[in-house]
Amino acid sequence: MAARGNTAAALGAWIVFEDEAGFSMTPPTSRTWSKRGSTPVIRVRGRSQRRFSVAALCCYKPGTRSRLVYRPKRHTDHQGGGRKSFAWTEYRALLIAAHQQPDGPILLIWDNLNVHKDRRMQAFIDAQDWISAYHLPPYAPDLNPVEGIWSILRRTTQANTAFTDPDHLKRRLRHGLRHIQYRSDIIDGCLTGTGLTLTTPRLQGQ
Repeated sequence: MAARGNTAAALGAWIVFEDEAGFSMTPPTSRTWSKRGSTPVIRVRGRSQRRFSVAALCCYKPGTRSRLVYRPKRHTDHQGGGRKSFAWTEYRALLIAAHQQPDGPILLIWDNLNVHKDRRMQAFIDAQDWISAYHLPPYAPDLNPVEGIWSILRRTTQANTAFTDPDHLKRRLRHGLRHIQYRSDIIDGCLTGTGLTLTTPRLQGQ
């Protein structure tokens, strides 16, 4: 990572981590308060299957404010119908958005999900001069700062919330993600949590 970080800095590229996560109507629970001797109860709807997925990019560049770019995807409730994850074309659109928003070349780091290795996805990446892709080692979520974004959402925006309908869940997720977008210190903290660091190249006189 250090070597790649130096390479990206030398090229003026953004180091971009990608990950995706699913969110359901059943919220994660966290600590709360109640009257002494009274256990707090959260009443949720019985149908609690996953309703939304979010794909997100944490974008880093030495000397520049860190960015968060994301796209939500709502799943249908039809039995056996509808794709339950992002298609390669949706990842392509997300990467294009990341290229346009931070405005610069991208060094992409993501996991070994099948769609990431899809031949059409690979052909798209190979055809662009502004993106290079690397895969994380298998089973290494601790090296991906986007995992920290999901943890924050589940502990704050989603925790202990009785969602009335899928739109309520979607609004809460968007609110939480927009809040993080304005807090580059939170995005930086997620990178710090991985133990990885960004470095700039050392210049030597001739």
